[in-house]
Amino acid sequence: MELVHPAGHHAHAHDHAETSTTRRQFITSLLAASIVAPYAFGEVDKGDLAAGYRRDSEVMERVGLADPFKGITTNGTIIPGLYKIAPTQCPTDAVRNAAAHYMATLSDQQLVRTVFPVDDPQWRKWANQGYYVRSGVSMRDMTTPQREAAMALMRASLSAKGFDLARNIMRLNETLAEMIDDHLVTGEWAYYFTIMGKPSAMEPWGWQFQGPHAILNYFVLGDQVVATPLFFGSEPTHATSGKYKGLSVLQKEQNDGLALVRSLPQLQQQRAVLKFSKTGNDNLTEAFKDNIVLDYAGLRANELPPPARQSLRDLVQLYVSNMDEDHARMKMNEVDQHLDNTWFSWIGGIEPGSVYYYRIQSPVVVIEFDHQTPANLARFAADPDAPTRQHIHTVLRTPNGNDYGKDLLRQHYLTHPHTT
Repeated sequence: MELVHPAGHHAHAHDHAETSTTRRQFITSLLAASIVAPYAFGEVDKGDLAAGYRRDSEVMERVGLADPFKGITTNGTIIPGLYKIAPTQCPTDAVRNAAAHYMATLSDQQLVRTVFPVDDPQWRKWANQGYYVRSGVSMRDMTTPQREAAMALMRASLSAKGFDLARNIMRLNETLAEMIDDHLVTGEWAYYFTIMGKPSAMEPWGWQFQGPHAILNYFVLGDQVVATPLFFGSEPTHATSGKYKGLSVLQKEQNDGLALVRSLPQLQQQRAVLKFSKTGNDNLTEAFKDNIVLDYAGLRANELPPPARQSLRDLVQLYVSNMDEDHARMKMNEVDQHLDNTWFSWIGGIEPGSVYYYRIQSPVVVIEFDHQTPANLARFAADPDAPTRQHIHTVLRTPNGNDYGKDLLRQHYLTHPHTT
């Protein structure tokens, strides 16, 4: 058990501070050892640096994957029966064909690095950090036809909005590289694709895309799709210079969350806001947090007046609608079944221009939005220790055991022989 946040307990905001600090200190120590130190001496041996990245990544995986997958829960116990294998009448042919086309562009050596069994732990090996050592083929190393095929797979799997968001995050990673003069672990094409299983109309399979501030997991079983964990973020969130000057991301997620909390009647606002001060990073369900125990907190949707309840649902849909339209509709049907038991919580200010964290949580969805402290851009910040609107992390999860489509895969294996 990693962490418990009692429902309605307003000290919740302090409960995870020590855990979050420990995690940040761990990551910071890795960065200091393998990234900062070599630069401090003015000489960087790329071989030594790569070895350091690999060691650090292995430590993250060893700690983060020490326990088998269970899923995010409120009390350590999975709620059964939430997810079922059932036809959706939502086509997945375009995604399957795009994946097959992408694989056909790869060499035998690249395929070895790219394709894993559908139940492989590779699903859980993702992280936001640029230095994290990833499997698959880097988009930097792809030919033009390979890169186009990879982008076509993403385009077939996401809505137009979701695809544009992913691409703009990649572009802002180029802005980051320009600002810090480092294309070693940052840049527009510092992203990797892997395929899990074999693209099939009947058998389970999926794909994963990951790199700095963009991680997509996409599981397919027949015409069913699970597109979580999904991590979108950026530093910077708005480009003030360079190749992509003027580009911004995640502004609607930021602004609509603030509009919702500000619209609440005072008593309900007091229930939702766990604390008004925000001094650090508050996201709890990022990389290697597949099994976190996270109780409901804040304000329950069944206490909301109809306009605020609709605004909460719209905010959930804003995240879910990064999926293709058909499967986003199926996910929202799932969300609606549990809307009364959906909770909204807030940390931080509620005035225009504030920095904050919010979470939306139900038995079938967890969404987190967080203004983070500066990382790569700390040198440019007025206060390098204070959260900023120029660094945002968001996470979309499927709790109670179905991230990566794990519960659907479990049910499939109960009726279909397989080897491990």
